[in-house]
Parts: sequence; structure tokens; C-alpha cells
Amino acid sequence: MTSSIDISPARPGRRTGATEHIANALRQAIVHLELRPGAPLDKAELTARFGVSRFPISEALNRLKSEGLVDIRPQSGSSVSLIRLADAQENLFMRRALEAEVADVLARRSDPALIAELRRNLRYQKAAMDAGDREGFHELDLAMHDLMVSALSYPRLRAICESVRLSLDRARRLLSSPRRHAVTYEEHVVIIDALEAGEPERARAAIAAHIDAVLAELHSFAEIHPDVFADIAKR
Repeated sequence: MTSSIDISPARPGRRTGATEHIANALRQAIVHLELRPGAPLDKAELTARFGVSRFPISEALNRLKSEGLVDIRPQSGSSVSLIRLADAQENLFMRRALEAEVADVLARRSDPALIAELRRNLRYQKAAMDAGDREGFHELDLAMHDLMVSALSYPRLRAICESVRLSLDRARRLLSSPRRHAVTYEEHVVIIDALEAGEPERARAAIAAHIDAVLAELHSFAEIHPDVFADIAKR
């Protein structure tokens, strides 16, 4: 089990602290695809890696199971959960509906300060893309969408969007590539152009096209890599 994610030994302290440390480290490794869908999670190896007993390892795995990131089978051990394409499709549907409304409102407001922030983010996206910085581009992509949602100052809306985003993170990272980043960047430009021009219908359409493109690519990826998904018939 190799990973560039920090899975250093848990610091001494209360058992609950060790459990939280392990769960956070494994969650990050899973979401960042350092631990791939279907990868085995051997408890003996994890106890040695983190320098703890089996109890906090079991507790951390149970916590991740409740989040849908880990499968625990009594007779065959634990593994990273496969991705459910149906869940990704539902989450993208929710993102499309919510962010289209956000884009509509923002286009009608035409807030110069927000547009300036979004343009700054776009410049950083371009720099990350040109440098081949996949992680940097991904984070800037998330930040751009969060800027838009946060501009409405609706905390419950932002919490819902954040929850949907987290559920999609693994699926979206599967599609990460220089080509996808270039396409995403151009889609972002169209969205922000529509916001700056104060054209709500064009902004809605741009958001919808952006999210529909991700869904189409995810379906194509699933056709080629069915073993990553729990609900795709294996060839």
C-alpha cells in the first residue's frame, strides 16, 4: 500500500484521536485516488503503518464505511469502495440544477468585484494547466465554483453544494487529464463571460453544458473501465 498522502503514525493520545487521524488520512488517500477503488485495506499492514492497535483501525474503517468510501466484508476483509455511477449521475444532476440557478442570479447582479475574483481564478487555472499541475488545477476549479455559490451568502445552499461536491470528488478525479483540463478551462471562460455580460440564459446554458460534458465523459470512462464502478456490468 504505497501512497504520497500522509499516513504517518498516529500521535500518542486518546484512542478517539488516533481513530480520527487514521480516518482523515485514509479518507484523503481514497478521495485523491492514492488508494484506488477496489484496493484492499489490510488491517495488519495499517496497524504497522500507523503504529497503533487494531481497534482504532477498525473504528476508522467503520467510519469510512458509513461515508460510502470503504467496504467491510467479514470473510474477505476490507477494501476501498467502488464508485457508483448512479450516485455520480444523481449528484451531477443536483449540481446542474443548483448551479444553474446560482449562475442566473449572479448574471442578473453583474457584480464587478465577483467578476474580478473569478477572472483572477481563471488566470491561475491557466497557469496551473500550462504547468501540468493537475492537483492545483483541480483545487482552483473547486474554488471557482465555490466563489460563485458563496457570493449568494446562503450558507445552507453552500453546505449542500459542498456535500454534493465531496461525493463527486473521486469520480471527477478519474477524468483528470491535460485534455480535460483544457476543455474545462474553456467551459469556465464561457460561464464567466456570460456572468460578466449579464446574460442569465447564456450563463444557465453554459453551466448546464459544463456539467453535462462531465457526465458524458464519466459514462465514456465507465465503458472503458467498468471495474472501477460498482453498478456497471463487468465484461
